[in-house]
Amino acid sequence: MFDFILPTKIIYGAGSINLLEEELRNIKAKKIMIITDKGIAKSGLLSKLEDIMNHGGYDYMVFDDIEANPKDYIVEECAKTAGENDIDTFVAFGGGSPMDAAKGAAVISRQGGRIRDYQGKNKIGEDCMPLITIPTTAGTGSEVTFSSVITDTDRNFKFTVKSPYIAAKTAILDPELTISVPSLITASTGMDALTHAIEGYTANCTEPIAEAIGLYAVEYIVSSLSRAVSKGDDLEARDNMMMGSLMGGLSFSHSDVASVHCMAEALGSLYDAPHGLCNSILLPYVMEYNLPECEYKYARIARAMGIDDSNDRSAAEKGIEYIKELSEEIGLPGLSSLDIDPDDFERLAEMSVENGSNASNPRKVDKETYIQLFRKAYEDRR
Repeated sequence: MFDFILPTKIIYGAGSINLLEEELRNIKAKKIMIITDKGIAKSGLLSKLEDIMNHGGYDYMVFDDIEANPKDYIVEECAKTAGENDIDTFVAFGGGSPMDAAKGAAVISRQGGRIRDYQGKNKIGEDCMPLITIPTTAGTGSEVTFSSVITDTDRNFKFTVKSPYIAAKTAILDPELTISVPSLITASTGMDALTHAIEGYTANCTEPIAEAIGLYAVEYIVSSLSRAVSKGDDLEARDNMMMGSLMGGLSFSHSDVASVHCMAEALGSLYDAPHGLCNSILLPYVMEYNLPECEYKYARIARAMGIDDSNDRSAAEKGIEYIKELSEEIGLPGLSSLDIDPDDFERLAEMSVENGSNASNPRKVDKETYIQLFRKAYEDRR
């Protein structure tokens, strides 16, 4: 038995950002907070969004203090600012961090307390701030997920709040917004999307719809990631990457992520390391470990990536190797590039075990195994 909940209306296509004004009218928005980061605020992208707001005569403000790996106190400051300014609608504009922060703020702006109060299940009520999400990267899928990953700064630990009630009312996905994304960010967010698709397909709590969407997402991503990195203005490649990212988000939000994310979120907690980059580095090593339990599924993933081999074990192994090669081809570094101290592997492993998605990995992972995986990733590519 399973359920498949999709509370978000999806508007997709080049130029679709211009439909924002209509969506704001549909939800009767009157005073809007645009939640973003300073990089987006300084770019030409934000001015495009502000032009739409001004054309519609909307009363709006910009909250641009969101950082990578959004922090609990920033989420709470966002909600407080919204209350002080009688905001009735959020528009999250940017990558996964603004969207996750907006989902967290949507809860506490209406239900009070601190965001860490809502960690776990069944703690979020129905009354959340209406939210529209507009991604400017192709990676997180956060525009359609109903989870938000926030950093608890007291514990240096990432935690998740999850409920269909925090999902966006509308997600507007315009691949034209990603054309100006730098190549390294395109590469890391693209591998983040691939990780979502693979873990959504293989997590031990997955179901057939999530499996189908995740497997198809692999095709979209692998067919176009290199092209999107090397030729950023290739709209077809950008379109495929955004569709792959969307589908990866749909897959894991109706399944779960697994040990790659457990490790990546530990690194993000302790080192504030970029989430997509951490996923891209760790993905093949976790896949190697999972192979005894995932041979058939990894073979199907390999074939979705274009590997022609009828033997499941051989195809799976070639697929894992291909992911390593792809990561190098698009210019992503190894784990040691993040200035990780090997003395922290034990603490990182403990944090990985504590992660709520650890139990979803298709092969059981304990602390010692995580230490070995961190060490292997660290030593493999300098």
